[in-house]
Order: sequence, then structure tokens, then C-alpha cells
Amino acid sequence: MSKITAFIDGSIYSQSVCEHAAWIAGRLEASVELLHVLGRRETGSAPSDLSGNIALGARSSLLKELSELDEQRARLAMKRGRAILEDGEAAVRAAGIEKVSGRIRHGDVVETVAEVEEDSDLLVIGKRGEAADFAKLHLGSNLERVVRSSHRPVFVANRAFKPIDKVLVAYDGGASSMKAVDAMARSPLFAGLAVKLLTVGSDTSEARNRLADAEAVLRGGGIEATSEVLPGQPETVISERVESENFGLLVMGAYGHSRIRSLIIGSTTEAMLRSCKIPVMLFR
Repeated sequence: MSKITAFIDGSIYSQSVCEHAAWIAGRLEASVELLHVLGRRETGSAPSDLSGNIALGARSSLLKELSELDEQRARLAMKRGRAILEDGEAAVRAAGIEKVSGRIRHGDVVETVAEVEEDSDLLVIGKRGEAADFAKLHLGSNLERVVRSSHRPVFVANRAFKPIDKVLVAYDGGASSMKAVDAMARSPLFAGLAVKLLTVGSDTSEARNRLADAEAVLRGGGIEATSEVLPGQPETVISERVESENFGLLVMGAYGHSRIRSLIIGSTTEAMLRSCKIPVMLFR
């Protein structure tokens, strides 16, 4: 059976992550595993400067008190993590998925991805985490690292869940966008959804041929897609199409060979993650 792995941290995005994971699991007949990762910040000792003129007895007393505080903080982090997972499991079950479990992992998120992705079909993560600056549209600090490190598709959930019936594919003919189209053709996740392929750039015969090839791949998987070539800046054009045609999901490669290229600061991919108010599914 397929398995969806979803990362939740207790932020406002956690509910959306759970609901999107449940929507995906329902279409794939998959189970859902929720992960809450406790990093060193939550469980490690805070650095302390105990130098100076402190008497030995006072120093020993202070060390003992700091140790007790560390233990208390670790216990509270575990208790909070279990509460987050319990709420997440309840949200997934409320969406109709019974096969759901939760785990707390210690360490780094990227290390956790490397450990769990082998038996996962897809990873779900929120666009922003607890520490994100909403006013400045900061992305979650772990998002780029997860996308860069994962060999599985990454579904980036937006702030609020809405049922998805229309999908826009940002297609540039690069390896990752071709991989995305091939995966879509093979997956029941996209069965019955309205799919549109969009290339942003010059309307050349080469661009049209690439789109025709992509349409044929999707058609082979039972997906009838339309396509379009539009001029302009990819991040602007794609955002406008998402809004004007009310798409519910954007699919794109995390890496490409043209304007839609590597996931770095200032790239089209990150611009889309920042600006789009819908979930984004990334393939690398």
C-alpha cells in the first residue's frame, strides 16, 4: 500500500497539511504517517557561561538547576509533540482516512527525510512553519532543504485546504517538469481532474512540440489536458493564470533548464511558493 508522510510542527499550517495529506491518501488509497521532528533547539541544552568569580558550591548548584531545566524543557517538548500528533491524527480521521499513525523523531528534518522517504510515496509539508514571518512572506526554514534533499515528490500545502479539481502544470520541457508529467500520467491522484500545461516564453514550434509530447504522455495515462504558451515573466504569468482560472494545485519541477530553474533565492520556483495561494507539488 502507498504511504504519505506529512510533517507537522504545530503551526497554523499543520491543519492544512493534515487535510491535504488526507485528500491525497483518499485518492491513492494510501495510509498517512504524521511526523513531528524535535530538533536540538527544543531538546538541547542552552549554552551557559559559568566563568567568573562563582564559588564552587554555587557553581555546582547552578549546574544542577540548569540540568533540571533542560530535562523539564525536553519533557514539555515531548508532551507538546504528542499533543500535536494527536490533533493531527484526529484531523486526518475526520477527513475519512482511518489508516493514520504519528511519530516523534529527534534530530534534523533533512536527516529525517533521508530516513523515512524510502518507504514513502510523497512528502507533505507546510509552506511556512512556526518561525516564519507572515508579514514578509518568509517560507519555512526547512522547506527548501527538504525539497533539495528529497528524492520523492514534495507537496507544499498552503494555509487553508480546499478540494482540488483543476491543476496547472508549469512546463518548460526540462528534466524535472518531464518527470512531473510522467508521474502524473501514472498516478491515480490526478484521475478525473482538469489539467492544463502552461509554458511561459516564446511561442515557437519547439515549445509547441514539447507541449504536444507532454499532452500525449498524459493522454496515455487517461488524462486529457489542454496546453498554452504565453509570453512574459514566468512567476507573473503563472500567478495570474492561477488566479484568473481558479486552479487548485500548481505542479512544477524544482529544477529546469530555462526560466524555471533551480530552487534558490530569487528563482521562479521560490517566487511561486511565496506568491501562490494554492498548494504546489514539486518534482526534482
